[in-house]
Amino acid sequence: MTLLETITPVAATGMFSYAWLMIALPALGAALLLLTGKALDRTGHWIALGAVTLSFSIAVFLFAQLLLADPEHRAVSAPLYEWIAVGPWRVEVGLLVDTLSILFALLITGVGSLIHLYSVGYMAHDERRRRFFAYLNLFIAAMLILVLADNYLVLFVGWEGVGLASYLLIGFWQHKPSAAAAAKKAFVMNRVGDLGLTMAIMTMLALFGSSAFSDVNQRIGQADVFWVTLIGLLLLLGACGKSAQVPLQAWLLDAMEGPTPVSALIHAATMVTAGVYLVVRSHAIFEGAPIASTAVVVVGTVTLLVGAWIGTSKDDIKKVLAGSTMSQIGYMMLAAGIGPAGYAFAIFHLLTHGFFKANMFLGAGSVMHAMDDDVNMRHYGALWKVLPWTFWTFAAGYLAIIGIPPLAGYFSKDHIIEAAFGRSPLVGTLALLGAGITAFYMTRLMLMTFGGQKRWQAGVHPHESPKTMTIPLVVLGFFSVVAGVLMNGWIAEWLETATGAHPHEVEWLPTPVGWATMAVVALGIAASWYVFGRNPIPEVAPATMNPVTIAGRNDLFGDAVNNTLVVAPTMMLADQVVAADRVIIDGGATGLATIFAGLSSEGRKLQTGQVRTYAFTMMAGALMIGAVMILSLLG
Repeated sequence: MTLLETITPVAATGMFSYAWLMIALPALGAALLLLTGKALDRTGHWIALGAVTLSFSIAVFLFAQLLLADPEHRAVSAPLYEWIAVGPWRVEVGLLVDTLSILFALLITGVGSLIHLYSVGYMAHDERRRRFFAYLNLFIAAMLILVLADNYLVLFVGWEGVGLASYLLIGFWQHKPSAAAAAKKAFVMNRVGDLGLTMAIMTMLALFGSSAFSDVNQRIGQADVFWVTLIGLLLLLGACGKSAQVPLQAWLLDAMEGPTPVSALIHAATMVTAGVYLVVRSHAIFEGAPIASTAVVVVGTVTLLVGAWIGTSKDDIKKVLAGSTMSQIGYMMLAAGIGPAGYAFAIFHLLTHGFFKANMFLGAGSVMHAMDDDVNMRHYGALWKVLPWTFWTFAAGYLAIIGIPPLAGYFSKDHIIEAAFGRSPLVGTLALLGAGITAFYMTRLMLMTFGGQKRWQAGVHPHESPKTMTIPLVVLGFFSVVAGVLMNGWIAEWLETATGAHPHEVEWLPTPVGWATMAVVALGIAASWYVFGRNPIPEVAPATMNPVTIAGRNDLFGDAVNNTLVVAPTMMLADQVVAADRVIIDGGATGLATIFAGLSSEGRKLQTGQVRTYAFTMMAGALMIGAVMILSLLG
């Protein structure tokens, strides 16, 4: 199979004809929980969990069917109905179950099921638990629409549904002003990216008369490179919004205001990966637009360093993990921008990251549960003794993300770094630097949370979480260990039918780049231990004049940059438009009204009510008409 030579989907038969049930079940669960009111307050969370679990079961069955099928039959089209029929345009609502989409369906529903189970314990005492689980179901349904769609317009429906659900979940604790503000910030910044995706889809319709993946892939080679590049850059803008990539990354850290299960679901395993999915699904476009693919590499490389930088300076455990998420998604974007050598590695790391990062976010929630919802790591310490299940599962995620062999991240991230060196020595070096910084701040997190001496606040008595919370941790911790071994080598061949040939040879033993990566990781661990492991950690962050630390604590001044470059000019423009409307539009209308009112007032003075005045006026008018007629005859 050569580059871009992907298979044509076959018609759905058997259970594939019911693939829509994967979406319908959580959508129905959300509808039931939202529309039935308080009647389901006691059982609603189990209904939501059951809906997602059934959806996962269907995904597993369809995956098994594809696994047993011949490679040329591993893409199945399941049309549902005709949506738009205007002139030559035909848009059908249909699903595409192929090797790429089924992996996402498994991740979304599998990890989603575990997060639902975790939430049963985590949200046990929340008065609005039923509504919370309804929003979780809604999010799962929208995410499945996004990844199972067979064309860009239907994908956009899921894309916007995910945006709505994330707004509801991030701002779920709306009584907190910070949560409400974070939800609005995420919603608005994602709309910026959504504008790019919308314009890309409209351009496709104008150029190709279709938004179906198959049609776009077939016709993209005939289009002018300018338009292909434009579409690629617009798609990248959309991906930056959803995946919190520079310059649209500022919403991600604020989104930690939502409940911890939301952080795990949206910002570890699903929503932030939507941009990576979009780029990989649109591989034909980026292969035809070298400038756009280079832009993806640049954005990914910058973001992986920015996220790591932020992670080194935060004391909020969830914001450290959020910076880590930003950085790891940057690695995925970098891989996707590399091209055929990186598509499989991008998805590989996306899947392993879904396991170990969801594991760590839920582990952070378990720590917060034990510490009376305190998120400040300077108030932790020595928790490994009182939270053994949380510690050991979190440790598995820690070792996976920094790339210790043979855990998951060792295979997926190291492959990306090696592919980066194949693209450019500079890009490879920066990716290698990111790995060292990752080891530094993740070791810092472990030392501040579980190591050292206890720094617990008065009245805090840490205790292990209930089984509904620890069981998902154990499952995710297990896959944090074995996922890399299970998928290494297999995933490249598996995705070949969806993304084209994969020329990069997969290695099992460390290469020279692999040895260099492990050396840099070891240096990062040692540096972190030197700074944070030798001496007691103060309970208050010490003041510093270090510009690197100051910038990290302030999210690299992302909000200030956005306010200066976007918000302030937009507000100024809005003020000018309002002023113009008030002076020109409203002023003109008001002025005309004033003029006619004055003329009417003067005209009313002619209405005296005296008959002789009216007769005189009529006579004068008749004389004027007569004069005009005489003059016209003489002329």
